[in-house]
Amino acid sequence: MQEVTIVIPNYNGKRLLENCLKTLEQQTYKDFKVLVVDNGSSDGSTEVSSEKLELEIVSIKENLGFCGAVNLGIQKTKTPYLILLNNDTETDRYFVEKLLAGIKKSERIFSCGAQMIDFKDHEMLDNAGDLYTAMGWAVARGKGKKCEDFERAVRVFSCCAGAAIYRMDILKKIGGLDEQHFAYLEDVDLGYRARIDGFENWYTPEAKVYHVGSATTGTRYNEKKVFLAARNTIFVIYKNMPLLQLILNFPFILFGMIVKTLFFVKKGFVKEYWSGICEGVRDCHKCRKVSFTGKNLPHYLKIQLELWGNIGRILGA
Repeated sequence: MQEVTIVIPNYNGKRLLENCLKTLEQQTYKDFKVLVVDNGSSDGSTEVSSEKLELEIVSIKENLGFCGAVNLGIQKTKTPYLILLNNDTETDRYFVEKLLAGIKKSERIFSCGAQMIDFKDHEMLDNAGDLYTAMGWAVARGKGKKCEDFERAVRVFSCCAGAAIYRMDILKKIGGLDEQHFAYLEDVDLGYRARIDGFENWYTPEAKVYHVGSATTGTRYNEKKVFLAARNTIFVIYKNMPLLQLILNFPFILFGMIVKTLFFVKKGFVKEYWSGICEGVRDCHKCRKVSFTGKNLPHYLKIQLELWGNIGRILGA
């Protein structure tokens, strides 16, 4: 019986997808299925094939975003583990083997994220797991730093869904990606929900991928990306923080917004940033809010201490 399904969302990324599949053909661990969920591409992406992989391509007529594509992939996954992989990646040949070994270390582990390496500079990190703070900021751990300094497996707040493995029984319990997000911060929200339920997310540096980054959106900062990230920041806060925790963190959240406003004034995207914040406040009630239960109180306390501690890690970096 197969243990792993690799789900790759795709939108007009034929060349990237072909390259990604070629590297998956070289994996040391072979017993997996690849499921490409195409978001209505017009570049011939659905014609991509591989003689060496068990490959299925599911075509959607409209662009449902990263979240919609992934959730369709989750629905079609019958294996106990699921790997989410961006199409703009090249995988190391041990990628699947090491992720699978990492998540099998404990039944309390919900997800393991790979070491995501800068595609242009293989000595520099793109992501070593995500940090989340009381300011409502989600930050890619280690981004722009030397890979050699992040070669130890550690617990992280959440894993980047661009290259991570998930335990399907837990995923079914806490629910898939929230499609209100469309794209951005959906993986932080997913990891947050798992943490509330007492599960763990780990960074697994033995599993490596080389990541182009912003291949679909084109640039690190653009109008749509800034808007969605700002809106989804509000969604993550609303969904996962009970009222008391929200009140406790409000001064930090407000400070974070002020800093972000100044940053995006310089970048020329302050209008998009605040449009996103306003829409997030207006539409957050449409999201699936996590119900507070007393049995999860120790988990909330542990998370809160981490949110405070990560402020110092980010500002001191």
